[in-house]
Amino acid sequence: MSSAHEFRYDRLTWPEMNEAIGMQKVVILPVGSTEQHGPHLPLDTDAFLVEAVCHEVGRRASDQVLVLPTLAYGLNLHHIDFPGTIHIEPEVFISFCLNITKSVAYHGFHKLLIVNGHGSNMPLADIVARKTVLETESLCAAVTYITLGVEAFEAIRESEVLAHADEFETSLYLYLAGERVRTDRMLPDNDVQGRYLSSDSTANYPARFNDYWGRWTTQGVHGDPRSATAEKGQVLWETIVNALVEMVQEWRAWPLPERSDQHAHPVQKQIRW
Repeated sequence: MSSAHEFRYDRLTWPEMNEAIGMQKVVILPVGSTEQHGPHLPLDTDAFLVEAVCHEVGRRASDQVLVLPTLAYGLNLHHIDFPGTIHIEPEVFISFCLNITKSVAYHGFHKLLIVNGHGSNMPLADIVARKTVLETESLCAAVTYITLGVEAFEAIRESEVLAHADEFETSLYLYLAGERVRTDRMLPDNDVQGRYLSSDSTANYPARFNDYWGRWTTQGVHGDPRSATAEKGQVLWETIVNALVEMVQEWRAWPLPERSDQHAHPVQKQIRW
């Protein structure tokens, strides 16, 4: 397969990579996690879903996209009371991802996009994107794919909470690989909630705080997966993939002009941060 049609970064040879660099494809880095998702979803939920989304974007826009191998580990110490969860320290995650983005930028790609599938990774992915811009001549942005489906979810949701192993994630998994979902083990659960904070730091609260899940749940679920269906998952899938394809197109066309220095006097260019 030619570099114009192959969307998987690691499937190209180095001469084909030169062609892809010449095409200035957007390079996507999917990041997820390996963590508990209740009694009904596999540990691979975050990594599997974000990879599926990114690969479908690659299939639909293969002439514009290269998708890196998925990073299947993230910040997960708050889930460590549940067997199987793998945690990566935030400093390690940031450094590892930054090494990837800087390598991609080194080869000559100008537009990078981190697509995140695990909520606790997002502050870290944002830092990686910012540092990539500041430390290279390329542009890098970060997005959590779930945010692209929230509006569509509002029209079909039956549960109150959008959080973890919930109606949203379970519906997507049912649509993509329903045979892996333990539908007989679906149970609802909720976190501790106040006026300004919740134990799971959900987006509808202004303060950010994430407690050890072993303090407030024995199920590892935040939300109600019982209302999930494959049909809802298909709606979310199409909405998210279409939005991400549009985002890639916008990002690929984003201007990258030379910087303009406004200093009237000499600066100390030897200073490094």
